[in-house]
Amino acid sequence: MPDLLSLFPPGSELAEDGGLVVGGCRADELAAEFGTPVLVVAEAALRARAREYVDELTARWANSRVVFASKAFPCTAVQRLVVEEGLGLDVAGGGEIVTALKAGVDPAKVVLHGNAKSDEEVGLAVEHGIGLVAVDNADDVDRLEAAVPAGRRQPVLVRVIPGVTADTHSHVLTGHEGSKFGLAPAAAAELITRIEASPRLDMRGLHVHVGSQILDVEPFAEAVAAVAALGEFPTYDLGGGLGARYTWADQAPPVPDYLDALIGAARAHLPAAAELIIEPGRSMVAAAATTVYRVTTVKRGAHTFVAVDGGMGDNLEVALYGQRFEAGIVGRFDEPDQERVIVVGRHCESGDVLVDGVPLARPTVGDLLAVPATGAYCYTMGNNYNGNRRIPVVFARDGNARLVVRRETYADLMSRDVP
Repeated sequence: MPDLLSLFPPGSELAEDGGLVVGGCRADELAAEFGTPVLVVAEAALRARAREYVDELTARWANSRVVFASKAFPCTAVQRLVVEEGLGLDVAGGGEIVTALKAGVDPAKVVLHGNAKSDEEVGLAVEHGIGLVAVDNADDVDRLEAAVPAGRRQPVLVRVIPGVTADTHSHVLTGHEGSKFGLAPAAAAELITRIEASPRLDMRGLHVHVGSQILDVEPFAEAVAAVAALGEFPTYDLGGGLGARYTWADQAPPVPDYLDALIGAARAHLPAAAELIIEPGRSMVAAAATTVYRVTTVKRGAHTFVAVDGGMGDNLEVALYGQRFEAGIVGRFDEPDQERVIVVGRHCESGDVLVDGVPLARPTVGDLLAVPATGAYCYTMGNNYNGNRRIPVVFARDGNARLVVRRETYADLMSRDVP
């Protein structure tokens, strides 16, 4: 069978008895200590990925910065880690502003996004001195002008629809004509003129984003030319969207290849003195984490269903946009006797499928099942469906494990009820 271990966080290995080791910690011991399901982050791997992005970008364009797209994994501990490695943060709502500030980020290194920002969120951004607000529409400008006090100017970017359709799922496509995000070039030009005349806003530049889980570098380069046509500005935020490797078949471009294409286009189309910003999210965190489940039921018939103690409550990516994952029985990754099964969750939906058609070795009730590449968009979309208690997050490094997000309790579920 293909090398399942290669999908787990860099540095993962199999112990002599076949047990999975992530961040120097055995998966079975993590499950015993923290329960299942548990989301395990290989801290050293995540730090290395953050440094790679910073080093590779600055080597190609000195006046640049990397901001982590927090929505991919808005855990305070993850935000704090990337800030420690020199990154800024991209936030997409009031809650992400609050966690970013708690994580210790310099507000000047934060970029606020969103196609429907509320008065409260705009007020938070202004109050805390958020460095850049990506304006998505004229209503954003109205709210900002009302919130910014006299004598101050809020730096803004204008989000532009580049008219680039990348090869990805429609639910994570954002740069195509008709996108709900940003403005077509003609409308963007009109709004730029208005912002430049505003006494309370500082027109800093443009923002573009073509989508998520993109496994081809060309759409990123195409988008640069589209924004360049709107004129020269001090700052260009070229977004994120680079895909991650979820399955044996995926071929995700390495960071150097992605940046070669992106910065090559920038050299061809953008001012040499401009500041460039990129916003990696999925490609920053996906590979750094794995989720460990306990098998609760094995049901054989027309299909073999292996049910685990989690599902769409901790991984909504499959149901939301069909993301494919792989999985393995802990301790039996390399056994030759594999049975093709459907791994399903515990939630009352037929769509609660974690992996449809995956080879597992002798799945049995009580086994641990590990799913790699769960660092992006799993924690952030965790939910309480069927009274599900959201799962803990554990950082593993050099054989030491530390809890950074505890498991929800039933008391937590009741805490918002009004007597």
